[in-house]
Amino acid sequence: MASSSNPRRQSSSLGGESDRPPQSVKFARRTSSGRVVSLSRDDEIDLPGDYSTQNDYINYTVMMPPTPDNQPGGSSAANDSSGDKPDGPTMYHTPSSRFHSESQRVRIGRQGGDEDGGSGGGGGDAGKLDRRMSVLKNNNKSMLLRSQTQDFDHNRWLFETKGKYGIGNAYWQDDSFDHETGMSMQDFMDKPWKPLTRKVHVPAGVLSPYRVLIVFRMIALALFLAWRVRNPNRDAMWLWGISIVCEIWFAFSWLLDILPKFNPINRAADLAALKDKFDTQSPSNPTGRSDLPGVDVFISTADPEKEPPLVTANTILSILAVDYPVEKLSIYISDDGGAILTFEAMAEAVKFAEVWVPFCRKHNIEPRNPDSYFNQKTDPTKNKKQPDFVKDRRWIKREYDEFKVRINGLPEVIRKRCQMYNKNEEMQEKKLIQEKNSGVLPPDHKIEVTKATWMADGTHWPGTWFNPAPDHAKGDHAGILQIMSKVPENDPVMGGPDEGRLDFTGIDIRLPMFAYVSREKRKCYDHNKKAGAMNALVRASAILSNGPFILNLDCDHYIYNSQAIREGMCYMMDRGGDRICYIQFPQRFEGIDPSDRYANHNTVFFDGNMRALDGLQGPVYVGTGCMFRRYALYGFPPPRANEYSGVFGQNKAPAKNIRPRSEEEEPLTGIHPDLDLPKKFGNSTMFTDSIAVAEFQGRPLADHFTVKNGRPPGALLIPRPPLDAPTAAEAIAVISCWYEDNTEWGDRVGWIYGSVTEDVVTGYRMHNRGWRSVYCITKRDAFRGTAPINLTDRLHQVLRWATGSVEIFFSKNNAFLATSRLKFLQRIAYLNVGIYPFTSIFLVVYCFLPALSLFSGQFIVQSLDIAFLLYLLIITLTLVFISLLEVKWSGIGLEEWWRNEQFWVIGGSSAHLAAVLQGLLKVIAGIEISFTLTSKSSNEDEDDIYADLYVVKWTSLFIVPLMIIIVNLVALVIGFARTVYSIIPEWSKLFGGAFFSFWVLAHMYPFAKGLMGRKGRVPTIIYVWSGLISITVSLLWIVISPPQGNIKNDGGEFKF
Repeated sequence: MASSSNPRRQSSSLGGESDRPPQSVKFARRTSSGRVVSLSRDDEIDLPGDYSTQNDYINYTVMMPPTPDNQPGGSSAANDSSGDKPDGPTMYHTPSSRFHSESQRVRIGRQGGDEDGGSGGGGGDAGKLDRRMSVLKNNNKSMLLRSQTQDFDHNRWLFETKGKYGIGNAYWQDDSFDHETGMSMQDFMDKPWKPLTRKVHVPAGVLSPYRVLIVFRMIALALFLAWRVRNPNRDAMWLWGISIVCEIWFAFSWLLDILPKFNPINRAADLAALKDKFDTQSPSNPTGRSDLPGVDVFISTADPEKEPPLVTANTILSILAVDYPVEKLSIYISDDGGAILTFEAMAEAVKFAEVWVPFCRKHNIEPRNPDSYFNQKTDPTKNKKQPDFVKDRRWIKREYDEFKVRINGLPEVIRKRCQMYNKNEEMQEKKLIQEKNSGVLPPDHKIEVTKATWMADGTHWPGTWFNPAPDHAKGDHAGILQIMSKVPENDPVMGGPDEGRLDFTGIDIRLPMFAYVSREKRKCYDHNKKAGAMNALVRASAILSNGPFILNLDCDHYIYNSQAIREGMCYMMDRGGDRICYIQFPQRFEGIDPSDRYANHNTVFFDGNMRALDGLQGPVYVGTGCMFRRYALYGFPPPRANEYSGVFGQNKAPAKNIRPRSEEEEPLTGIHPDLDLPKKFGNSTMFTDSIAVAEFQGRPLADHFTVKNGRPPGALLIPRPPLDAPTAAEAIAVISCWYEDNTEWGDRVGWIYGSVTEDVVTGYRMHNRGWRSVYCITKRDAFRGTAPINLTDRLHQVLRWATGSVEIFFSKNNAFLATSRLKFLQRIAYLNVGIYPFTSIFLVVYCFLPALSLFSGQFIVQSLDIAFLLYLLIITLTLVFISLLEVKWSGIGLEEWWRNEQFWVIGGSSAHLAAVLQGLLKVIAGIEISFTLTSKSSNEDEDDIYADLYVVKWTSLFIVPLMIIIVNLVALVIGFARTVYSIIPEWSKLFGGAFFSFWVLAHMYPFAKGLMGRKGRVPTIIYVWSGLISITVSLLWIVISPPQGNIKNDGGEFKF
């Protein structure tokens, strides 16, 4: 839109020669919030960093069209000559400026009109002007005046005369085209350049008090610890010493956790702007095809017993139906177990997708996971307007039920098929023996036939067999690559009516390319668990599709928002997006019990910590729901980076580019290993050639002068070539077990090896090179998955995460060894990742302190004086207020925050402590850490979907929390009895110990409830362990502190 200065009132006489100054029109641009503002040179715009320039906006002069209330007189050439220079910045003063030439052309045309037609009112084309000014000739101006205000009605005049009033108030003729500049009216009708994303800062009314309270609590903690050190408890120095050490560590741990939260931010993506730039017809894209880059989606699975094929199939179906250009999407599933059950389940899923995907596109279904869609409790007809929706939904629901039955029956179908083929093999072997022995079968001859696993086409399954055999066992089988859904055509393929099925007229029925991959495994190789499987997918996908972006999902995490990939692409394709290595989406879970007993939603981490890290250098990578830039995964540094020096990283300077080196050249001295360029990718020339292509295709669109390192519009409109036999053979070669020998895969390239939490290490390496990451929270959840609600499974999951953190702490990936490209607060966040499990040592000791205090009759301080209580009150209140403000800016609930606090104590006293012990054993004794695959729930119990919550599966991780509960309960009884029956009761010490003991028990309540099972049916083993611990504690205390004095019986009264 454009705005103009108010026109000067002129006389209605057409013959006047008054000299009317040109009316100026200012440029306008759309702000990040969608509003339109008018700009001029006098306006100041705050653009970020490198993009701030005065050339974002200019002034230019145009002539207003003659309307009945705007009748300028003819101007002389001398007067017009003074206005040829446009009013704008100097770069637009050249004659080629479209604003200058267009303004000049309009004035010259009007001069010619005056010369030819005399006082014709300043028109250019006399015939057109006469027709448009017919209202004036008929003296109908009074009809166009508003009755009350007597102001001229512009809208009515435009309607009655069919006048073209231009863009804003600028006038253009129908045939206006400047052959000198190549500009026309259409160029001015183009929408202004818009960013694809914007930052939404936390309100200062919330963030400023939050920061002030953090600083205040830091000071209060320092003063409190200083007071504690200066005032020891002389009666119980051992109790005072233990408590002061624990409190100092807790203060240090709190600082590591709270400091990275100083700058939380929110972000928003503009999907409409993305569509305008990449999916709309334009001069650079005359066909209107999508100019978006390709995306390869990776799904990982390993065991069909723990990860049900039906769950994986539903995830695949949700990805096949995602709202993204079909020809730009490729899907890969890594079956690290090489199971035929997973293979055939995926084949069934592709077959069902032929009707499910067009159904989703036709009726705009959300979510596009059929199991989740049909289990929704909401009205399915809401916002559905097509009359055949109910019929289509009923038909597709029946098809899905049949699909589930086929998936559930696959194990039996495969077993019967194998029995049949194996029996035929035995009969053929028997027939051969009889032919060799003249038709007689020797009685002592034993027929031995290998019990193979057979495919539906009558060939041996190259993966793992049901009866393991050489080259067909778990960890020892050939590589498998099967294209289950071919590469789609570049143009849409529209469906039509089909009797007995659905009417897909006008609906694109194409499916994205889908490939099943199972890498080669041999016994003599270390396959590096999930990280190795993901690297195999990276290489295979680079050969087959080479999408510049990779979306990584677990097999139980499906796409809940069909436009999630588009929202992530907004950040990658926006200005400065070439510096982003990955987009991390929050993890959301289904099937969690309503009370979230074990903090499975983990909202404090995903909505609090991760949102805060987004204000620094970016969130950490958490293993799933992450969109990577392929070029960053290859170990290359970003095109631009910054280095931070000083004690707190306060000095910022652009990082120097690193010179490439040859493979024979030694690494440069004085440079961090992570900053050296990768060179050893393997011996595949096809893979090496794909690196530069992926880097170019992943660049943002160069549609604005502030976009650096961009690609020209329309560069990705070329159709993808079809797959051929040499390409497939090369893809199989790069997933062989020997390919990574003498390469940098797992060390500098791809997912990093050496930790069970390969995700955190991989993200850390990218941040260490100077890349940035972004946290993308969508209005509708991007992905949803399942989480273990059983206490044992939940603790084993936390154990694996904590063990990986301990491995990080004792490795070269420790943040103490990071480069200068890592921000100071980001470095602290990564330090906390490696240090937090060690807090469990001090936490366990501190949980026993209340019991020790009650047993001994002493407390951590000499007495509950006013100073101690005041410090305790200040520290507690500031923590409460900080938590309330954190709840405010993060959007989490108070109950979620409390559940997180409870499970922090439960996990810290069990899984974290075990992780520290396992990590120390690995570092000191070299004992490898076992990896336990988390079971994925399939909700098979229809009567109670939370039945798994009440299952008690004993594990050694229960011992320490159970001891804490029992010891504190016994201590409460002993402390209360001692105080009541003592000659001089010391109630202050009892209250101090009892208060902290109740604090411990309140945090342990979910654990105790989990041990009780359903309706309090406690397993026998819990009673046994409780009795053993109670007796042991009682006897141990009698030995440590035996009763003193003698017992006298005076008048029936007992005295000690």
